[in-house]
Amino acid sequence: MDTKVSSAPTAAVAGSARARSLIQRLSTSLYLRPRLVLALLLGPPLLWMMIIYLGSLFALVVQSLFHYDSFTGQVVYRLTLENFQALLTPANLEIFGRTAGMATAVTLAASVLAFPLAYYMARYASPRVKAVLYLAVLVPLWSSYLVRVYAWRLILAKEGIINWIFTQLGLQGLLKALLGLPVIGGPSLSVSFLGMFVVFVYTWLPYMILPIQAALERVPRSLLEASGDLGARPSQTFRHVTLPLAFPGVVAGSIFTFSLTLGDFVVPYSLGNSSFFIGQAVLSLTGTAFQIPLAAAFTVVSMVIMSFYLLGARKLGAFEAL
Repeated sequence: MDTKVSSAPTAAVAGSARARSLIQRLSTSLYLRPRLVLALLLGPPLLWMMIIYLGSLFALVVQSLFHYDSFTGQVVYRLTLENFQALLTPANLEIFGRTAGMATAVTLAASVLAFPLAYYMARYASPRVKAVLYLAVLVPLWSSYLVRVYAWRLILAKEGIINWIFTQLGLQGLLKALLGLPVIGGPSLSVSFLGMFVVFVYTWLPYMILPIQAALERVPRSLLEASGDLGARPSQTFRHVTLPLAFPGVVAGSIFTFSLTLGDFVVPYSLGNSSFFIGQAVLSLTGTAFQIPLAAAFTVVSMVIMSFYLLGARKLGAFEAL
């Protein structure tokens, strides 16, 4: 009995020693083979990116080269450029122009609105105020995107608060004139391009504020002080020192605002505008029409647009500001 009891701790100690020895040999082997360690660390994410991410994009490009037979309702697996030729029709070119124009307008407006707030957060706000502003910028992102869009739909409707304010101020006629709508009756602000523009700017503004604020934080104060010591006025310092150094942050934020607006379909679809955007076109083609190849061609063109945009942003130093 005593022999069995005393041998149990000895076996446990021996097993623990063997485990430690195995771990030591494994760690030594990995230490002597840094390339193996690198392959083990980067292998799974690279495989995921190559197979799932790039593989799906490649499948999308291949799908855009197939043909949809409207008579049989089947996809013909034969490589052709008919889908891209169909995109050159005036109606489809208008969709691309409308979407790119809206994305550009939203990006410019977001940069103009975001820069003063980001500048105040980076230069003048105390730590407590900066934390409050960070929270104010990020809190909308914690709520449902769809809920925020529908909330703006109610705000911009005929019965919404904006229309009520303009009515109380006697400016409803001015608002309708700016929108090109009839003064009496007619569509509401929620289905106008201006209403859509407002919702887009509200939705993507945080994605512009944060990169600009991060870029301004990295501007050395010594450069600003040196500019003042050399006799530059504050406006000259801002124009020749602060703005050029913070501009990559603006371009970095524009990547988000431009790309998200370019591919979004929730805002145009939810606000009920009759004019199609790229996202709406893709949604309609993959729905009842089931023209997957043409929808893939629309998406490929969006990818090409963003590729050129990213190349330009890279030359402007946007990736270093992310």
